[in-house]
Amino acid sequence: MLMNFADLRKDYGLSALLEKELAREPFRQFEKWFQEAEAAKIAEPNAMILSTAGTSGPSSRTVLLRGLDGRGFVFYSHYESRKGRELTTNPRASLLFPWLALERQVIVEGTVTRVPREESETYFHSRPHASQLAAWALAQSTPVADREAIDTAFKAAEKKFAGREVPLPPHWGGWRLAPETIEFWQGRRNRLHDRLRYRRETTGDWVVERLAP
Repeated sequence: MLMNFADLRKDYGLSALLEKELAREPFRQFEKWFQEAEAAKIAEPNAMILSTAGTSGPSSRTVLLRGLDGRGFVFYSHYESRKGRELTTNPRASLLFPWLALERQVIVEGTVTRVPREESETYFHSRPHASQLAAWALAQSTPVADREAIDTAFKAAEKKFAGREVPLPPHWGGWRLAPETIEFWQGRRNRLHDRLRYRRETTGDWVVERLAP
């Protein structure tokens, strides 16, 4: 029997998003909304859905935003994972921040490049020791026999690096998504949502356009 989700319908009406309220450039607008998501105590407001595409089709997963400046949005991962392989062959991706409690989402699309090794080094050594070991323990996204195999691999990494600094693995590091568009979506009543999208022109300037809901 198929599940019926009709009873989960709801209308939106917490807020509105008008052109006159927008910051002049999207990173400032994102910072404003992010701070409001933090103030609303949304769990992990930096969690974002990363969508990539390879020869076998698209794939999505949740990753954490770890840096943001005028160059773009930064996250870290295993370079040989599925997302890493897909980004290597097709460096275009999208990010989605689902701030559902505020009836908001932000959608970012653009081109992804690896961050410099020095940046990855700095971030890697700021991570908890166990997280550093985990980056060495297994090849992310590859099949494993069972849970015991994961625990055994982690213990092997603990033994290997006991008493010394864990180096940055050659297969692990950061990615930066340089946005070409950033859409701010605010739920409105009757499904007439506010959708304002910043689009970067070839000059580097940002233009704002309203999209039909």
